[in-house]
Amino acid sequence: MEFIKQNVFLVVITVVSGAMLIAELLRGRSGAGGLTPVEATLLINRENAIVLDVRDASEFATGHLPNARNIPLIDLEKRASELSKFKSKPIIVVCQTGARSNRALATLKAAGLEKAYNLTGGLALWRKDNLPVVKS
Repeated sequence: MEFIKQNVFLVVITVVSGAMLIAELLRGRSGAGGLTPVEATLLINRENAIVLDVRDASEFATGHLPNARNIPLIDLEKRASELSKFKSKPIIVVCQTGARSNRALATLKAAGLEKAYNLTGGLALWRKDNLPVVKS
C-alpha cells in the first residue's frame, strides 16, 4: 500500500495501459472484420470477394478499387437487398479512411451478410500502399 501511495503516477499509467491492451484485444475478437490492403487483395484474388464502396458517388468517381460497386452509406440500408445474391461471397467494404465502412458493417450484418469485412485505413491506405485504383 505504501508503494502505491509513493508511486501513484506509475500505478495509474500501468492500469490505463493494461486497460487499453485489454480493450484492443476484445475489439479484435469482436469480429469487427478489419482487413489490411494485403489481406483484402488476397480475399479478392482467392475467394472472388465483392468490393463495396460506401462513399458518395462524387468521391467514388475520383478513384476506387477495381470492380468496386458503389452504394453510398446513406442509401445502404434500403439498398442492402441488392447484395443478398452475394451472401456466400466475402464482401469488402471500403470508404476513404475506414470509418464509414466500419459503420456499414453493422447494416450488412443486419441484412444477413455475415462475410462482410472493413478495409482498415480505407482507400487512403490502399493508395499509400500503391495498389491499383481506377476512375469512373
